[in-house]
Amino acid sequence: MTDANRATDRTVLKRLGKSTNSWGVSKETVSLVRLRSDSVVIQVPAHPQRVEMDLKRSALVIVDMQNDFCSTGGWLASIGVDTAPLRSIVEPIRAISTQLRSLGVPVIWLNWGNRSDQANLPPGVLHVYNPDGEGVGIGDELPISGSRVLESGSWSAGPLSGLDPSSSDIWVEKYRMSGFHDTPLDSILRNLDVTTLLFGGVNVDQCVFATLIDAASLGYDNVLLSDCSATTSPEFCVQSTHYNVAQCFGFVATSDDVMTALNKA
Repeated sequence: MTDANRATDRTVLKRLGKSTNSWGVSKETVSLVRLRSDSVVIQVPAHPQRVEMDLKRSALVIVDMQNDFCSTGGWLASIGVDTAPLRSIVEPIRAISTQLRSLGVPVIWLNWGNRSDQANLPPGVLHVYNPDGEGVGIGDELPISGSRVLESGSWSAGPLSGLDPSSSDIWVEKYRMSGFHDTPLDSILRNLDVTTLLFGGVNVDQCVFATLIDAASLGYDNVLLSDCSATTSPEFCVQSTHYNVAQCFGFVATSDDVMTALNKA
């Protein structure tokens, strides 16, 4: 059988699986051949070096852009944290996610969404924002809205207004600073045949950074989008995060430069 005939045969098989990680099946045949599209390579200015990436094997991961962290009625605001810096990145995130989505790049929203019984949370996690046990902590009701802090399915854990997510996007709940621990994120990315991750979200020096470090340890290529990430921490924390990402764990670029490259692809 010629290569052309084999290709024709494979196109009539039903695909089982996600994206390129799928089998072709029929009553008579199972094809273990993964179908791969041609690469779409873009070149982006970055630190410490210019980066080339394949859009066909890339995904955008947005961390913790949810009401409890970013909204004026959310958890952090209720305990006196100025959340304005976190809301300042809504438009850059909306713009880059819209453009990448239109090109078939997966958009993944990685949000805190705890069990209502908190059975999988150790005291070290609960202690972070309720150090003396007397405040409003994870799972407690917010004083104004009554929504339970970072609880799965609640307004608190829901996405911040203005991000314009799509029904085609992928949602992953996390329970730690890192989005890889005890979640399906790694399995999802591998099924999508993704090797390069573009990161944005909050806080850049905490949950974004922790997730990016774990991604590097798992072998992913990482690009932190500096204008799509923010924090309520002091500015030196941002500088330290950018330095360490570029030094040890990946690259730092801007979404504007990525979108300029996308327009040329």
